[in-house]
Amino acid sequence: MGRFRLCHNHQHTTITDNKITRLPCNMSLPELKARQQRPFSWRERLYNYYLLVRLHRPIGIFLLMWPALWALWLAGDGQPPWPVMLIFVLGVVLMRSAGCAINDYADRDFDGHVARTNQRPLATGEVTPKEAVAVFVVLCLMAFGLVLQLNWQTVALSVPALLLTLIYPFMKRFTHVPQLFLGAAFGWAVPMAFMAVTGTIPGYAWALFGAALVWALIYDTQYAMVDREDDLKIGVKSTAILFGRWDRFLIGVLQVLMLAILFWVGQESGRGMLYNGGLAGAAVLSVYQQLLMRNRNTALCFQAFLSNNYFGMLVFVGLVLDYALMGG
Repeated sequence: MGRFRLCHNHQHTTITDNKITRLPCNMSLPELKARQQRPFSWRERLYNYYLLVRLHRPIGIFLLMWPALWALWLAGDGQPPWPVMLIFVLGVVLMRSAGCAINDYADRDFDGHVARTNQRPLATGEVTPKEAVAVFVVLCLMAFGLVLQLNWQTVALSVPALLLTLIYPFMKRFTHVPQLFLGAAFGWAVPMAFMAVTGTIPGYAWALFGAALVWALIYDTQYAMVDREDDLKIGVKSTAILFGRWDRFLIGVLQVLMLAILFWVGQESGRGMLYNGGLAGAAVLSVYQQLLMRNRNTALCFQAFLSNNYFGMLVFVGLVLDYALMGG
C-alpha cells in the first residue's frame, strides 16, 4: 500500500504499508522519521521507559494501592507490620508499571487509532515491542524478588497475580467485560495481604476482594466511556459499549453494591462510626461522579474516573481513624 497523509484534529495521520502513525501537525514527517530511526541516548531510552510504564500518570498506582492498604490495615488490626507494608507498596508500583508495559504491547496495533493513546511510546516508535516485553519481564522479576521475603503461601498467591496481569490486556478482544480481569488483578493484593500478615484469608477478606473487583467495573467503565467512539471503530470491547445508554444507571447500581459490601466488611471486622463516616464521604463522591457523567462528556467522564483516587482515600482514612481512635 502507498503512503498518504491527512491532517485532522491538529494531527498528521500517515498510512504506510497498512500501518498508521499519528503525530502533531506541527511536526513534519521527516522529523518523525528522524525521531524514530536515530539512536537514543541512555537518558532518552530511560525516559521512554518511564513514559511506557506511565509513572508520570500515577492514578493506576493509587487505584491498585488503596485495596492493598485497606486489606493490610484490617489484617493487622490497625497496626500492619511496616516491612510487609513496604513490600506491598513497592510491589504495587512495580506490578502496575509492568501492567502498563504489557498493556501497551497488547494494544500496539490499536493505540495509534485512539486519540487518547496515539502518543504512547510504542505507538510513536520510541519503544519497540521487544523492549516493552523486556521491561515487563524485568519489573515482574523485581516484584517477585520482593514477594520472596514473605511466607510461602503469599509467594504461591503471587502466581495468579502475575497471570492476571499478563492476560488482562488481551481480554478486550474476546469479552465486553475485560474489567472483571482488571478487577481481579488489582484486587488480588487483598488476599495476598491477609495471607502475608495473618497466614489466613477470612471470609470478609474475600468480600473485600469482591468490592475491589466491583470498583474496577465502576472506574474502568468510566475510563472506557472516554474511548467508546474510538473503540467502536476499531472493534475493541468494553463495558461502556456493553452497557450502552444504561451506562450511568448500571454504574450507579455497582456503586451502591460496592458501598454495601464495604459496609458489611466493616461490620464483620468490628469497625465503627469513623469507618462508616469514610464510607459516607465515598458515597457523596459517588453522587458527584454521577453528576459529572450526566451528559457523557468525555472530559468529565475522565474526571469522574480520576476522582476514584479520592474514593479509595476516603475509605482508607476512615479505616485508619477508626482503628486509631476507636480501638481494634
